[in-house]
Amino acid sequence: MTEKRHREAADAGNRKREIRYVLSFVILAVLLLLFLVWNICAGSVSVSYDEIIKSLLGQEIGETAANILWRIRMPRALAAAILGGALALSGYLLQTFFHNPIAGPFVLGISSGAKLTVALVMVFSLGNSLKASSAVMIIAAFAGAMLSMGFVLLMSRKVQRMSMLIISGVMIGYICSAITDLVVTFADDADIVNLHNWSKGSFSGITWENVAVMTVVIFAVFIIVFFMSKPISAYQMGEAYAQNMGINIRLFRVALVVLSSILSACITAFAGPVSFVGIAAPHLVKNLFRTSKPILMIPGCFLGGGVFCLFCDLIARTLFAPTELSISTVTAVFGAPVVILIMIYRQKEKK
Repeated sequence: MTEKRHREAADAGNRKREIRYVLSFVILAVLLLLFLVWNICAGSVSVSYDEIIKSLLGQEIGETAANILWRIRMPRALAAAILGGALALSGYLLQTFFHNPIAGPFVLGISSGAKLTVALVMVFSLGNSLKASSAVMIIAAFAGAMLSMGFVLLMSRKVQRMSMLIISGVMIGYICSAITDLVVTFADDADIVNLHNWSKGSFSGITWENVAVMTVVIFAVFIIVFFMSKPISAYQMGEAYAQNMGINIRLFRVALVVLSSILSACITAFAGPVSFVGIAAPHLVKNLFRTSKPILMIPGCFLGGGVFCLFCDLIARTLFAPTELSISTVTAVFGAPVVILIMIYRQKEKK
């Protein structure tokens, strides 16, 4: 009888967990849709829900409303959702790689490295009356991200304490940001204002071409990461355990670095450096699901990052409209407290 009761209790617990997982995905999907529509409607010029539905059905609406909807707000909202998901997923991969909850592309200086190379490409192209394509921007950002990541990995061999590694990443970020600001300051071009806004982090100016490119790249990386769920789960149990499961640790770690750098590159290429999303979103999703299973966390992080960025971009656009805040300003306000709570919780665990 005791064994039967244990089995029944285990089955009941499994059912509760499954219900929680389904409800968590439903909550994230509903929030994503809600903030997506809200971002499209809200602004200095309001676009009603009826106008959105009519336009989607191919019916005529005002020319001004149509231009705002299709040329400005819809590509921007979709980009915020896609890039926010990519940033959260990049943060999750880096946290897995370093076995540290506050590792992320912004904290480790990876975003700043990508920002530097993209700024150099943008200044060069503007100075020579050229237009850098989306692919060129991503490649430039990827090169910068890999350079910064290479330095972080080099430091990880010399420094044993994770806190010192994080500090090294922050210092790299400051150096890259300082050089970027210097480049932006002395750039001589009429589009310097846009370049300055990009360097602070912004989803403005996103085009449908940008959305198409980022969707293809990020979706491909997402599929690869999702199929790596089992190796990631084994790696979370420790490198020795993963090796016993037949995983090539060196190849696996290289894959994590490259995939996280591609995701970081996409975000920086199109929106500039966006802070704290890569750290905060994975932890918020983990608390929602109450599990760290990669097969759930990977899609959950993507949805959660999209929700987080859409919410922050909505505030950035509307709080002091028509003045627009940089996206990193808002994400820092909501993301930094999450990081502080993580550190306090970890300190309590050690006692």
